[in-house]
Amino acid sequence: MKKSVKDIDIKGKKVIMRVDFNVPLDKETNTKITDTTRVDAAMDTINYILSQGASLILMSHLGRPDGTPNPKYSLKPVYEYLKTKLPNNKVEFAPDCIGDTVKSMASSLNAGDVLLLENLRYHAEEEKNDPNFCKELASLADVYVNDAFGTAHRAHASTAGIVSAKTGMPAVAGFLMEKEIKYLGEAVANPERPFVAIIGGAKVSSKISVLENLITKVDTLIVVGGMAYTFFKAKGVSVGTSLCEDDYVATAQKIMDKAKELGKTLFLPIDNVVADKFDNEANRKTVSWNEIPDGWMGMDVGEKTIAELEGILKNAKTVIWNGPLGVFEMSNFSKGTFEVAKMIANSGAISIIGGGDSVSAVNKSGVADKMSHVSTGGGASLEFLEGIELPGIKVLEDK
Repeated sequence: MKKSVKDIDIKGKKVIMRVDFNVPLDKETNTKITDTTRVDAAMDTINYILSQGASLILMSHLGRPDGTPNPKYSLKPVYEYLKTKLPNNKVEFAPDCIGDTVKSMASSLNAGDVLLLENLRYHAEEEKNDPNFCKELASLADVYVNDAFGTAHRAHASTAGIVSAKTGMPAVAGFLMEKEIKYLGEAVANPERPFVAIIGGAKVSSKISVLENLITKVDTLIVVGGMAYTFFKAKGVSVGTSLCEDDYVATAQKIMDKAKELGKTLFLPIDNVVADKFDNEANRKTVSWNEIPDGWMGMDVGEKTIAELEGILKNAKTVIWNGPLGVFEMSNFSKGTFEVAKMIANSGAISIIGGGDSVSAVNKSGVADKMSHVSTGGGASLEFLEGIELPGIKVLEDK
């Protein structure tokens, strides 16, 4: 387990914290945040640090400015919102994230003051993990806190290099990061059983390592969404015009063989809602998994599959879900995804939701508050489930 900010003394210290303020802005003016969730989620750690008599420097990226200052990607709207969240604190906004002006602003901070740095990715050196850029960031503070799990799989200056750039600087997790490590780590290393993983989404190719790692750990692996059709093809049946990665048919077979060898259950849909084109208003019907007609494509799971999943999830003690069961953005093909969201919420199991589409589904279903943990990092949570040690976590101090 990694140390959190609660495990060290920060009174009178300058703390620099990596946050994930990569928020959506209104497309017309780029001046208003349209979803403040990521800023709100960081407030517990921010308030704790300030309550301990420390000053705080916040750093984040926003969008993809490609190493060049661009007002479209400025963190100024976040600064304006942050001031409303911290009405009793002095909150300032730096015109850059490095340089003499920033150093001067950082050095004049008093206990309880907050300084938000401008977008880290205005400098190409951030993503290159450039040593000099790391030193510039590290020179601003005494203590490093990472509360941005969503970027922990990137070996960037603000997530990894900053720690080695200043000898002896404590490096610990914020509360959001701590929660991610706890839930994802314990789920994989020491789960309550039966342990069920539902892995969906479009492509097997993007989740091979996750499937290969999880099949050795779970009791039941449920493969759904577009991925399932590559597995069907490996079983030798026609999938019509369904999404299918021919290059990964052998990989799908290997995973099924591994499940059999280990005595694990690998569950695939037993019926599918198919359509004659990729359109919400397409003609549709439900067919058995091995009876998809030529010219038709799988778009969702069928009622029999939903009933089987209910039985599996009712008995589960730990559930990980990453990826939808169908084209849930289209209302006529969203039932499987939304039904499973509700089943997991009502199962009583420890439930961990990861990946943008799954998170969106639990939010739209109104059951997010019934999940044990909704992960803030899509790519990071996937790599964590693959068993990869993430660079942004590796550099933090162990308890």
